[in-house]
Amino acid sequence: RERGLDAFAHQDVPFERLVEDLAPARSMARHPLFQTMLALQNTAQAVLDLPGLDVATLSSGDQSAKFDLDIQFQETFTPGPSGVFGSVTYATDLFDHGTVVTLVERLVRLLDAVSSDATQPVSGIDLLSPAERHRVLVEWNDTAHEVPAATLPELFQAQVARTPDATAVVFEGTELSYADLNARANRLARLLAVHGAGPEQLVAVILPRSADLIVALLAVVKTGAAYLPIEPDQPADRIAHLLRDARPALLVTSHALLPQAEVPYLLLDDDLDLAVQPGHDLSDAERHGPLLSAHPAYVIYTSGSTGRPKGVAITHQGVVNYIIRAHHVYPHLSGSTLLHASIAFDLGVTALYGALTTGGRVHIATWDETLPATLAGHEITFLKATPSHLAYLQTLPGDWAPTGQLMLGGEPLHTTQLDQWHATHPGVPVINHYGPTEATVGCTDHMVTFPQEIGPGTAPIGRPMWNTHTYVLDHHLRPVPPGVPGELYIAGAQLARGYHRQPALTAERFVANPYGAPGERMYRTGDLARWNHNGHLEHLGR
Repeated sequence: RERGLDAFAHQDVPFERLVEDLAPARSMARHPLFQTMLALQNTAQAVLDLPGLDVATLSSGDQSAKFDLDIQFQETFTPGPSGVFGSVTYATDLFDHGTVVTLVERLVRLLDAVSSDATQPVSGIDLLSPAERHRVLVEWNDTAHEVPAATLPELFQAQVARTPDATAVVFEGTELSYADLNARANRLARLLAVHGAGPEQLVAVILPRSADLIVALLAVVKTGAAYLPIEPDQPADRIAHLLRDARPALLVTSHALLPQAEVPYLLLDDDLDLAVQPGHDLSDAERHGPLLSAHPAYVIYTSGSTGRPKGVAITHQGVVNYIIRAHHVYPHLSGSTLLHASIAFDLGVTALYGALTTGGRVHIATWDETLPATLAGHEITFLKATPSHLAYLQTLPGDWAPTGQLMLGGEPLHTTQLDQWHATHPGVPVINHYGPTEATVGCTDHMVTFPQEIGPGTAPIGRPMWNTHTYVLDHHLRPVPPGVPGELYIAGAQLARGYHRQPALTAERFVANPYGAPGERMYRTGDLARWNHNGHLEHLGR
């Protein structure tokens, strides 16, 4: 404020003198000091009043834009003051006509509000028109789809019934059929239930990347318990901290990986005599209680922006909603997928359960120098990775690239990266996938089109998925207009139950949704985003 008032002491300094004294770096692409100007001319404009004639101001036609955006106001009088009229000059290589018209409409809305009540704070003025409000709250969130109230075991077991002899998992030359995988998981599940695993219980799993890992994860969810996947090559103190914080009822691991922690455990390399356990599917009568879609399926620990690990409890409802929609939108999951990511992150959920519930084949691999040998002779139809993986993928022979769909997520996707990928793999569609762990793997996606989106910046993150709502809000929790940055909030079927054993943090991040049904929550992502004119979200960082 003081700096602004002090500037009036220099109001008569010519603009050319400012440029000369400040000597800013010059560029042909922009004005040397500022790119936007708003001026109120202090000479009133008289309105001609000629008897018998209608007099109107005509535009002088296109003008050369000296600034990116130049808004000029001038008072009119006949002969007393009767209002203001304005004009806008803009750089057409930065703005299209529709965008400028929208900006002017919002400016007029702002001036109308101020003139009707000059005492109100500017932050309290709603710039949204009724049509824009309906668009951002309703039209662009029209995501309702019928999804069954099922659980992960039910989806998997239904697929086993459809394709019992098809290959489900491939690891180091060994293949498991759907029937074999299901029977092994059922036998282990019964043993886990004997050791206390059941609904609303947590079972930690520390196993190397292998077919046994997939068996263990399926076995846990079949008992009704939620699994906590822990990467075995983490530092011992990190593993100990996760176990202390999570307090699982049981730990599934091996002798070599058994940590120093006071947790009941089951060692898979012991002589467990699993063959004596029945291999058919478990019923609720064999569990410690009925398995419901509202029960947690897994807990993923993520540091997020805080750096402090916290467990996110994902329900069967959330992951089933995501997977059922994936069946329709990512059809190449029914081919072959590559499970290369750490199971301790939710990056692998798409490839694992998306494939195993639609008849696909999961190849278990490591993203290192062994990957080419793993892929040799196998066609991967669907691959999910991060944009950082693209550089390595570009070094592999073309026949090792996914043939159906490439999904990228976890990081901003720059269109220069898309340009490089499309040049070498023009026939492979790319999906830009966004979503925090708290919204079950992903909550928006965008099918990238070529070559329209090859250019500077980052690719859009798209629109909300089935039964999911996304809101871009200001700090008063009001929707902002399209094109205006705000914080991204997520609501709907895929929201996590909350943070494991952290009710205060859950209440802080999962807040009441003022635009949903009574009792509905929404998650504060902390991410900045905006709607573009096509109704797609653009991620702007944090």
